[in-house]
Amino acid sequence: MKQTRIFPKITVTPKAEHSILAGHPWIYYTEITAAEPYENGALVDVINQKGSYLGTGFISEHSKIRVRLISRNANDTFDEAFWERRLRYAWEYRKTVMGEDISCCRVIFGEADSFPGLTVDLFENILVTQTLSLGMEKMKPVLFPLLARILTEDGRKIDGIYERNDVAIRALEGLEQNKGFFPLAGVPLPQTTKTEITENGVRYIVDYENGQKTGFFLDQKYNRRAAAKICRGKRVLDCFTDTGSFALNAALGGAEHVHAVDISADAIHAAEENARLNGLEDRVDFETANVFDLLPQLVENARGQYDVVILDPPAFTKSRKTVNSAERGYKEINYRAMKLLPRGGYLITCSCSHFMTDELFRKMLHSAAADAQVALRQVEARQQAPDHPILWNVPETNYLKFYIFQVV
Repeated sequence: MKQTRIFPKITVTPKAEHSILAGHPWIYYTEITAAEPYENGALVDVINQKGSYLGTGFISEHSKIRVRLISRNANDTFDEAFWERRLRYAWEYRKTVMGEDISCCRVIFGEADSFPGLTVDLFENILVTQTLSLGMEKMKPVLFPLLARILTEDGRKIDGIYERNDVAIRALEGLEQNKGFFPLAGVPLPQTTKTEITENGVRYIVDYENGQKTGFFLDQKYNRRAAAKICRGKRVLDCFTDTGSFALNAALGGAEHVHAVDISADAIHAAEENARLNGLEDRVDFETANVFDLLPQLVENARGQYDVVILDPPAFTKSRKTVNSAERGYKEINYRAMKLLPRGGYLITCSCSHFMTDELFRKMLHSAAADAQVALRQVEARQQAPDHPILWNVPETNYLKFYIFQVV
């Protein structure tokens, strides 16, 4: 029997109803036709024009995404037991798909785990979170201690939870930026905001206070392993190296030599530290440079000196409005890389922007190859690691494109 509804009702358009029934959890402010009085950030019931129940979610009056659904089951009660079941479900999924790689993984991937706007990464003994929706912000006092307890009961030592809420997008939810440790009862605060992890046999120092996003990009874990296999015995140029992950995987995988480049001096310093940690400083050298400036110079002066070029740039677009300019940026670096490589060389290239769809990315690569007067022989096409699951009914969860080509 369905429970008596206790939440304010939000009536939505037929368009929103169709989207919800197709499995998408977002309702935009333009799709709401009526609303009972509600508390900002609280749970509301979403109904169609005839009054039929469609789902329950968190409402945020400052966001264009006005409601984020967390359930379409009218029998759900959103108590602590509900959230504990959902957290356990997410953790059990990671244990299944990551196996021995569970010590460093994404534990919660927002909408893909039905925690809209919440990211949680595990770095050995530290959980690092990013909260981008008001509903999840209000649920932190329940969710974070529960998650720490679930992992602890499963044999993982959790020394702390660190919040990386220093992102401008929180303003869209009416939230302030901040970062720092979330207090856990009975757990003393760590004395440092760095921790050591091992991924694919490579050791890293993760600065989860100051590093990009949550401190380290876990989504490329298996793509780095695939790249390392290609780089054995070869001379490699790693562009946008950040803290050196592709470069160090390539070197540990047997590359003859790796030249790694990033525009951030801080990132290069961290990459050099990671190289020393792995005893790879004689196999990898690092340079602080703008890749857009460097690649044309290398095409002019060092053509054919590299057997592999790796392109792992940051997202060039975070909205549909800037897709065209982003496409030009992607084409520029890929065109230059194709010109730099000898025939038979390998191009490893990717995009982490959801808005740069796979169709657009492939179209861009075709155009770059035509302009460079080369052909691309595809070796592999990959996506993000399975701890960043893709929901087919939520396209926003499908963001990472990763290709390995031989240039012929």
